[in-house]
Amino acid sequence: MKSLLCAAFGPLDSLSVQDVPVPAPGPTQVRIDVKAAALNYPDALMVQGLYQIKPPLPFAPGAEFAGVVSEAGADVRHLKVGDQVVAFGLGGFAEEAVADAAQVMPLPEGMDYADAAAFFLTYCTSLRGLKDCAHVQPGETLLVLGAAGGVGIAAVEIGKALGATVIAAASSPEKLALCAQAGADHTIAYDSEKLRDRCAAITGRKGVDVVYDPVGGAYSELAFRALGWRGRHVVVGFASGTIPSMPLNLALLMERTMVGVFWGESVRRDPKGHALNVQQLVAWFRAGKVKPSITERIPLSGVIDAMQRIQARKVLGKVVVLPEA
Repeated sequence: MKSLLCAAFGPLDSLSVQDVPVPAPGPTQVRIDVKAAALNYPDALMVQGLYQIKPPLPFAPGAEFAGVVSEAGADVRHLKVGDQVVAFGLGGFAEEAVADAAQVMPLPEGMDYADAAAFFLTYCTSLRGLKDCAHVQPGETLLVLGAAGGVGIAAVEIGKALGATVIAAASSPEKLALCAQAGADHTIAYDSEKLRDRCAAITGRKGVDVVYDPVGGAYSELAFRALGWRGRHVVVGFASGTIPSMPLNLALLMERTMVGVFWGESVRRDPKGHALNVQQLVAWFRAGKVKPSITERIPLSGVIDAMQRIQARKVLGKVVVLPEA
């Protein structure tokens, strides 16, 4: 079978598509015929050894994928050959992948493989951050940085579903157009507008209530300064490549708070809360309130280029990999 293989941590162009043996599932695992997998920013970090998780080498990246169960381990009871599923873990950038059965769920009714593969990681992360960590309330104002990326677009849609007024910040007219299409009430161009001044004008100088920040770098402090009294800053990641330092007096003077989001760990610590969030997201999907913004569908041979572009912040929405294409 074909697989994108990471044989050693290093530059993205050291990856290659290779013929490898079909993997065999262990007793508590299933093998999945991969129909679609989603590209996420952490995939590019992981293969370079820059992510907090370093898998044993060699491995196929691709943390979320959808397909059909082709073999089930002896101890697996809730899944069988032929089931259509969504899975989380590693190995999605391949024609076949093995996943722990505990990290596999049935394909929700009404979702195709591409939507399912592109849905749960970003939308669960954003719902966790906005609802469980920041406690966004109807009528509040939400500023989303990196709003045209995967988690950014999810945050725009979820913010609207929670009843917030959403301000989307991004770096180009094309990205801002995608944000407006996803439901953003206001947009801010980083390069031509002052973030704090625009937020002040939009909120009547009150300041925003919540910042959703997957970007980091210089924009984090600018956004933190745009928060109003008791505003909350949600730290999701550092797509800019820089982890910022924040002057703590900015928190003291306005009783602002900062909270981090680590969805993977939250699933382990709060499985019931995660299940409820999945139910909510699927209900919103069926109601047409949220839907992945899939802007590209690529074969395995296109993944390296897409990883380079996602790291350079040149990707809009979600890229889906079709291993059989």
